[in-house]
Order: sequence, then structure tokens, then C-alpha cells
Amino acid sequence: MQRLEPEQIAQRVAADIPDGAYVNLGIGLPTMVANYVPDDREVIYHSENGILGVGPAPEPGTENPELINAGKQYVTLLPGGCYFDNAESFAMMRGGHLDIAVLGAFQVSARGDLANWATNNDKYPPAVGGAMDLAVGAKQVFVLMRHTTKDDQPKILEQCDYPLTGQAVVKRIYTDLAVIDVTDDGLRVRELYAGNSLEDVQALTGVRLLPPA
Repeated sequence: MQRLEPEQIAQRVAADIPDGAYVNLGIGLPTMVANYVPDDREVIYHSENGILGVGPAPEPGTENPELINAGKQYVTLLPGGCYFDNAESFAMMRGGHLDIAVLGAFQVSARGDLANWATNNDKYPPAVGGAMDLAVGAKQVFVLMRHTTKDDQPKILEQCDYPLTGQAVVKRIYTDLAVIDVTDDGLRVRELYAGNSLEDVQALTGVRLLPPA
């Protein structure tokens, strides 16, 4: 069975983001998506700490210490990009001005519930940041994550065990094994990566998957 590397998942997500879209990239793996904008598209990436027009990660040695994203990673600014304060940034997020939010997740449920801010583990303090605002404010939510935990326990479940960030907010799930759409009929596999069968992916999923249409 083939598992994509994080960079490959990010590239797969980027391929589905339409030209002209305004997109927030969550902390962690989602920030890599900005590195893979197709040459024929313009995508305007937003960072919740107050940047619009985030570009790809800078080349080593060219980092600007005053230009970081919400995850404190160095970023670049595309021509025409701008900065603003947190109040204005969150107004964009809450006001329905973002077309897509690409977020990481600890768990996603069969109906698209998202859990990505707390794990009920005292060793890892909860940190919601702007995740709840993005989950309900963006027009679509894409999740980018590993299909399973490090010990191969499913992260896609009938119901989430962890505290929810938002209910029925996830539209599509991109994992290292497959792309899965959240539909009214259930979770439908949109794409199986080369070498992966529906049966293999199903065995690592905690809810029944529907075959590609």
C-alpha cells in the first residue's frame, strides 16, 4: 500500500484549489500547500495572524525574521500582498470571505465533524487558535492529515472521540492514502492513490467508505 509523503499530499490539495480562490492554511501540514500553486493559477493565501498574499516558503538564507505565518514559520509575500491586525483578519474569517480553509485534524467523523484542537491528553495542552472561526466561517473546509495515528488507529471515525471544533463542516479529506468526499450519503472515496485498493484503505478507516462514483 502506498502512503504519500506530506509534501505530496499538499501538492494534491493544491491541485484542487481553483484559480482566484482566497484560502486559509492551518498550522502544520496545511502550510505546505502554498508551495505548490499550479503555474496557471493565482491563489490568494491568508494567514490568521494578519497576512493576505502568502507565498511559498523562503529559500534557506533568505528568511525575513519579521515575516511569519500563524505557526511561526517563515513565509514570503507575493506582489500585491498586505498585512493587517488580528481584528481585521478574524473579520475575514468569520465573515464568510474565505473560499476554502485547509486544516489539519486529529479526527473527522462520518458526517464531517472536525476535531483538531484537543486530544484529552494533559501532555498536549489544547490550543484552538482560530480553528473554530475558520471551520464555520470558510465556505468550504478541506482537511489534510495522515489517515491513521502513529500506531495505525483510524482517524476517520463514525463519531469523533475528541472535543469538536465544528459540526458537519468538513467537505473533503486528503490523507496519505486517499481523497474522500463528505456527502449526504456518507464518506465517498474520490481518489485512491496508485497501489491502494478500497479494501486496504477501508481496513484503516473507522467508518464504512463508499466506492468512487
